[in-house]
Amino acid sequence: MRNPYNLVNKLFNTSEKTKKKKADEEEEGGGFKTGEGKQTQRYCSSGLHVMPVQLVFGGTSGTQVPAHLTRLPIPLISTSTDCSDKTVKDVLEVAGFTVGNSPTFQKDKLHPCNLHLSGEQACIYVLSSAFSAVSLPANKRSSSAAAKVLKSSKVSKYTYTRLSELKPGAVVNVYGVVVFFKQPFMSKGTDYCSTLKITDQSNQKVSCTIFCEKPEDHPRIFKTGDIVRLHRVKTKLFDGAVSLLNTFGFSVVTFDGAEGAAIIPRTASRSFHFNQVDQQTVEELRAWAATQGLISSISWIPLSAVQPKVYFDLTCQLLSKAPVDSTCVLLKVWDGTRCTHPLMTLSTEPAVTEGTSSLSKERDNLIAIVFVYDDHVEGTRKLKPGDFIRIYNLHALPAAGRLPGDFINQSEGTDKLVFHLHWGTSFGRGIRILPNDSQDIQDLKSVLELFPEDELNDSVLLEVWSTPPGTLDGSVEYATERRCAHNMDPVPLAQVKQADLFGQFHVKAQLRSYQPLKLYQALKLHCPKCNFIRDIPDGETVADLFSEASLKSGATPVPWAISGTVHLPAESHNSCSRTLTFYQSRQLITEGRPRDLVYLMGATLQETKKLAVGDQNIIPVLSLGGSLTLLPLSAPFLFQGRKQFYGCSQCSQVCLKALPEGMGMMTEKAVAEALGVQLLHHSLLMKLELQDETDMLQAFLWRDAEQFFQVSAEEAAASQEVQDVIQQTMTRLCSAGSSMTERPWLHLCLTSYQVEDNGQKKTCYQICNTAATINQPRC
Repeated sequence: MRNPYNLVNKLFNTSEKTKKKKADEEEEGGGFKTGEGKQTQRYCSSGLHVMPVQLVFGGTSGTQVPAHLTRLPIPLISTSTDCSDKTVKDVLEVAGFTVGNSPTFQKDKLHPCNLHLSGEQACIYVLSSAFSAVSLPANKRSSSAAAKVLKSSKVSKYTYTRLSELKPGAVVNVYGVVVFFKQPFMSKGTDYCSTLKITDQSNQKVSCTIFCEKPEDHPRIFKTGDIVRLHRVKTKLFDGAVSLLNTFGFSVVTFDGAEGAAIIPRTASRSFHFNQVDQQTVEELRAWAATQGLISSISWIPLSAVQPKVYFDLTCQLLSKAPVDSTCVLLKVWDGTRCTHPLMTLSTEPAVTEGTSSLSKERDNLIAIVFVYDDHVEGTRKLKPGDFIRIYNLHALPAAGRLPGDFINQSEGTDKLVFHLHWGTSFGRGIRILPNDSQDIQDLKSVLELFPEDELNDSVLLEVWSTPPGTLDGSVEYATERRCAHNMDPVPLAQVKQADLFGQFHVKAQLRSYQPLKLYQALKLHCPKCNFIRDIPDGETVADLFSEASLKSGATPVPWAISGTVHLPAESHNSCSRTLTFYQSRQLITEGRPRDLVYLMGATLQETKKLAVGDQNIIPVLSLGGSLTLLPLSAPFLFQGRKQFYGCSQCSQVCLKALPEGMGMMTEKAVAEALGVQLLHHSLLMKLELQDETDMLQAFLWRDAEQFFQVSAEEAAASQEVQDVIQQTMTRLCSAGSSMTERPWLHLCLTSYQVEDNGQKKTCYQICNTAATINQPRC
């Protein structure tokens, strides 16, 4: 058996910085660069306040478009068009305009011209049949009239697109179930930004980035599993996947995703369309999400179930708040339960405290101190004492040496818990005020309202409160659990190292250190046939292989495929024109599935990635000796969407030939067999240094690493969210700078075995049949 431990190159190539860059690129690429977009919105808004807006009714009664105005088709508009006495009709009919070039045409690929409405002749005619779909500024005097029109107007029908059917460059309406979200945060411009990921019955997951001037205009999402409806969002291709970006006229409505809950729309819009069909859609999505496990039965954790060092979501009532400095605010909150660990108590100056600065001892024992930092401070300004809030990704830590400002002197030598809402938006970190109709708030109120303001009996509170989740109650001692069926007592590490026989052991230990510290280096490629383990090549190396292969491209006819070419002109005077050659299997064409498998010659790595989004499977090839063959197997032999697959250079016998008849689904395994390639499997490989009171021991985490992290190595290679789960787990088991007394204990199953290393026999250990049980981050 080969020694499995080998550490080198990068894997996890997406950092928080890259995420932020992606959001900025999406914002700019969509023509909604925050500064410019904001300015345009102000111009339009101010124009609508002073410009006549007429509601046009059908028939002969009511306001009509003046007869002298001539309809101008939108496709015929250009900067040379004579616009006098003309109107343009869409959901609005407008008159009194000039035409100018669109500054965002090259980015958004929409119409190349903009209409500029100005002067005394400018007017907007709103068609009554489309009125409910148009959001217009309204003052208090006109709001009631508008409401009447909405009730009496014929409601326009909306078409909704399945997420799997989205194509780049379109403006669509969609429904989806939220599987990940971040609270609105201030962007680099003047707008707030929020991100979410949604899915529907097509099982396609799509990211969405939203920029709005005010936080309240963003989707009101409180937990994963909520239903969201997005109107007028633009589809955009980014990093090989279709994503959504809000565009002009954007509106959003959200609903509780729990089955049986009342269907109450949550929106900041003054008016919105919602009928029986929409209600049925929400109910269908709820039922489907429940069968897919997308709705967590535990959306938050009470204080009575919190353990030190965990991250969790807390639903609570705000009692008071006080600034610590310009980058930190102190909140005092409670939920009616007593934490099993002592809580830190701190006093604030009455002059700067909003709410009660000091509370009775009885209530003090139930109050949690929360420090809110940096970009979350702005959101606390709108919080009022008495508000019911949910704090996402709150971190419970012993107070010793971890308090900001002047409070640091009060924390020396104490293990009492305080709670921190760290900077940034990782794992959806943030604060939300919950609506009064939230079921969680109703449950919380039912407990808090049972007691007079100064008479709180904790034993009664705990009796009324729901039972804390078993995975986080006071009996939990370990951050991992064994999944094996062995009936053995735990033994010290010293006894494991002294054992003469190889086999399984149960141990209780702490994590002293781990390698690699850069966790992207832990992802490997493993050949199940020869047990060879290699690193995943870095992007630059693979890109060079594709560049070299593009020089060996040329017309190479093969009897089992038909081909076509695309000529690419030179991008600059220093580059040469290129030809891309596509090959399609005659067998698949006969079977009516020509796009199931495409052979591609002459493309760069980036071009291959982009094309793989549209085609099910792409195989890069080159011409060698008048025949087609694969690129060197140090490059991926197959691209499947965002996934890339590698082959073993030692065990493969590559041969490109006609595909067998009746070949079923083009899975990576089936394609590899047809090409004579031995498929390499993604795996995670780490070395952990364990310690107990008797000794230290180094153990590999390899064959059961996916079970340990409860993620797929293959998904980790393509998903930043999965990478974050691994990083978060290791941080909790062995936080940088923490002492051994602060780190959790692990209950592990170890396997010992013997290998040869440079001619010498060596005993090695692997962690097996074990899974991390520390509260995982939301992703």
